[in-house]
Parts: sequence; structure tokens; C-alpha cells
Amino acid sequence: MRLAFPAIAALSAALGVGLAGLPLPASARTLVFCSEGNPESLDPAAVTTTTAMNVTWQMFNTLVEFSPGTTVIRPGLAESWRVSEDGRTYDFSLRTGVRFHANARFTPSRTLEAQDVLFSFLRQWKPDHPFHRARSGFTYFRDLGLADLLEGVEALDARTIRFRLKEPDATFLPNLAQAFAAIHSAEYADILAAAGAHDELERAPIGTGPFSFAGYRPDIAVRYRGFAAYWRAPEALEPGLEPIDGLVFSITPNPAVRLAKLKAGECQVMAFPAPTDLPTIEADPNLTLISKAELNVAYLALNTRKAPFDDVRVRRAINLAIDRRAIVEAAYGAAGLVARGPLPPGLWASDTGLPDIPFDRAEALQLLKEAGHGHGFETDLWYPPVSRPYNPDGRRVADMIQADLARIGVRARLVTEPWSAYRAALYGGVPQAMLYGWTGDNGDPDNFLNVLLGCKAAEPGGANLARWCDAEYDSAIQAARRTSDVAARTALYRHAQGIFRREAPWVPLAHTVVHMALRRSVVGFRMDPLGRHLFEGVALRDEAPETSR
Repeated sequence: MRLAFPAIAALSAALGVGLAGLPLPASARTLVFCSEGNPESLDPAAVTTTTAMNVTWQMFNTLVEFSPGTTVIRPGLAESWRVSEDGRTYDFSLRTGVRFHANARFTPSRTLEAQDVLFSFLRQWKPDHPFHRARSGFTYFRDLGLADLLEGVEALDARTIRFRLKEPDATFLPNLAQAFAAIHSAEYADILAAAGAHDELERAPIGTGPFSFAGYRPDIAVRYRGFAAYWRAPEALEPGLEPIDGLVFSITPNPAVRLAKLKAGECQVMAFPAPTDLPTIEADPNLTLISKAELNVAYLALNTRKAPFDDVRVRRAINLAIDRRAIVEAAYGAAGLVARGPLPPGLWASDTGLPDIPFDRAEALQLLKEAGHGHGFETDLWYPPVSRPYNPDGRRVADMIQADLARIGVRARLVTEPWSAYRAALYGGVPQAMLYGWTGDNGDPDNFLNVLLGCKAAEPGGANLARWCDAEYDSAIQAARRTSDVAARTALYRHAQGIFRREAPWVPLAHTVVHMALRRSVVGFRMDPLGRHLFEGVALRDEAPETSR
């Protein structure tokens, strides 16, 4: 899942992009977004973080998609679809006239066809495909269960693509609206394969989205140009306004620096202001503060394949020893809600009757004694180096957990790495205990309970960072996928949440209301419950002289 960019300079030279400063396009309609970190890849099929998915969402489209600001599915590159009576066959009819981007190596000779969809899925599904990632494969595709679910994918004609499933799956359609299902150009892939340049598919991506790739310099910026031939007409704007024709993700990990750049007009939108800065933003007449309750969860994962966390008594003791309410009050403020389980409370299968996890040091000490750790033990505790929508200050949260654990004799050594290396370590199974989180990709409980805690995702490289596999739990969540009956699915998911509570592979920490700050010149930007930052159709007004206060 970690991607290096050894050839970025050569690539940028080919694209005519100057890396030294990554200059903005010569346009008054360029929007600069102060983002929080580097993408781990420019290939949407290889990413799982909201950071990277937001980078790739600007360039790509999917067959079906979520309406902005909702989890409602609408047509995307497919203008319509049919599902067989047995729920096992999906036929998608593609739009006509959808054009791909171009770059210095590639000028498309045709519009979107079924072979592009076929390529985009076969490269993830088939290990012998020339564009399959050789070392780890496409782990998210596997975590979703698609590698085992698919029976076939075929182009019926130039405009019709058919997916055949081995069994009905209630999550299949919403899964196709996720970033991994972005459609690439098979024609571009053929050109790269002929040149032996397979890696350029992710270093110089070609999609059908509202913005085309213009350059990337790690720790500096990702640049895009507006795509004049984009297939979707823009929504109506204020008279005299046109959508932006240039976009820059200015990579700025520190939230205080992001805010300073926003106030100075160096960017027009910033991600994830620090909770302590919210009153300052609200008081600034040049800025607007917006917020939305996202479908997310922050957690401390305990690696169940490493001692002593292979003992459920130790995992329960860790849960009891951490004062989660104090952590949420100190690090999240009013934006945080103490988590009781793995599902955010706004998700339809969340068990709102699940009792809170008590804060009970005496019981934690007794459990450690029963497990043979009466004198405590040592462990690592990894914390994220960047602010995340589900964790605004990883170091502060880690410090508070470290102090709580010390009171029961658990000596936690704090560890972090740069964001890409941090994720590589977690997905590689290195830490014993690790802070992480998740923002839902499709509004379905499966995207939490299966992707983060299912047995398939516990395999190396998967998103089940606790490496926890419980047969009873997994049976329940897989059964929930095989029915479209919401009541039956809810019952199965709530049973699974009870097993999660009993076995304690995580310490669930928080759910959040996510904030973003904008210059008042920004028009048409909407927050999204799935954590997507979508700039399609966004415009910029001329700014009045700054108001002093």
C-alpha cells in the first residue's frame, strides 16, 4: 500500500511541470486546498486513507456514485443498470461521449467503452494481470470480499458491462461507488505496457474526472487542471461565476500552519482545523466554518497475534484502564463523542443499546493479575503523525493513553513514523498497539464490521489491524451480506457488535463532527458524510478588501 515516487522528476519533466515550486496555473480561477498529508498513491485502487482518496477523487469517476453530501446512489459513468431476479447479475449501460484526459504520452483516440471497465476490475481481481500490483495485490478489493464474490466480468458490447456474482450481495452496488472502482483507460494501459512503463498508470494517472493530473511533489503539492471536456455539465452558479479551472492540494500537515495560510489567503479551503481554533475561525469575518457529522470511528487496535494481546483478559484490561471520556474532552472538545463500539451512531445498524465501556482501574488490575501480568508489561504504542478527521491530535491522545496504562503497570513506548511509513507498518502487522481510525466509504455497516474486523481483512496487508479473526463474528457479518432484508441485516450486525465487545480487539475511542474552514470567496463547496472533498462545480468570488477587527 506504500508507494514511492523515484521517477517523479522525470515524469514531471515529461508533463512540463516544474517541481521546484509547482507554480499555479495562470488563472484567477485556481483554488488552493490546504490538505493534511501526502497521498500514499495516486492510484485509487491502491488507497484507503481519506487523504489519498480525496486526491484521486478529483481525477476519476465510478460506474455509480454517491450524490454529494449523501450516501444516496445515483448514476455515474453508467447511465442505468439492471439487476437479475436472483441478485447475481448486474448489467451496466455506459454513457456515450465520455472522454479521458490526455498527457504528454497519451492522447485518447476514443471515448469510454466497456473494455475500460473490464480492465479496471480485472487488474485488481486477477493476480496474473500485467497491471496487478506484484507484491501485495489490491488488498482493499480483497478486504471487501470481491475477489471471492465475483464469478465473472465481461463486456457484452462496447457500451454494456456485466458483473456475475457467485451469490447475492447487498453491499455490491454501494461498493462500486467507492474510489477503488474508478475507471481507467484501457487504451492508456496498452500504451504503457508496450513501453514497459506499467508504473506510470499510478504516477501519471488518466481518468474521466473533472480535473486532470498536472503534477505531484511529495510534502509540497498535488496540482490539477480543469478538464474542459468533462462529461457532466456544471450545476448553476451565481450570475457571473464559473467553476474553478485549476486546483492545488497544498500539503500542510500542521493545522496551525494550515490556518495561517488560510487567513493569509494562500489557500481558500483548509482541512481539519484544531478544535481549539474553532472560535478564532468563527470570529474571523473573512472565513466560514462548516461542519458535518461524518461516519467515522477512532480506535486503539490491539494486535491479537502478538503477546500479550493474544489474551482476551489483557485486551479487556486495556479497555477498562483508559479514561476515554477524558481523552475526548481534552483532545476533541465539543466535536467528539465517546465511542461504544465500532459503528458510528448515525449508521443504521449501530447498536445504540450497547452499554458504555466503564473506566475501572481496579478491575483492569485484577484481569492483568489473572492473565499472569500482575507486575504489568511493556508494549509499543504507535500514534499518527498527522491530524486526521477522526483524531485531531494523535500525540496528545497517545500521551493520555500512556499515562492511563502506566497506572496499571503497562509501560507503553510511544512510536510514530511519517504518514506513509506509519501506514505501511500498521498494515504490515508491526505494532502491538496502534492508534488509527476509519471514515466509512459507502454508508453500509459492512464497510466497518467486515473491512476492519472480518477474517479476510485480517490477512497480511488487510485493514483488520488487530489481526483478529473470530468464526462466530465472521459468520454473522458474512450472512448479513447475503440478504437485502434490512431488519435481518441489523439483527446480524448487532449480534456481531456484541461479540466485538466481548472479545475486545480494539479500544473504541471516538466519533467526530468534522470541521473545515473556507475563505468567504468559496462558492459551492459541500461537506460529505463519507469524508470526500469534492471540488467539482466549486467557484471563487472576487474577495472584498479584508475586514479588520
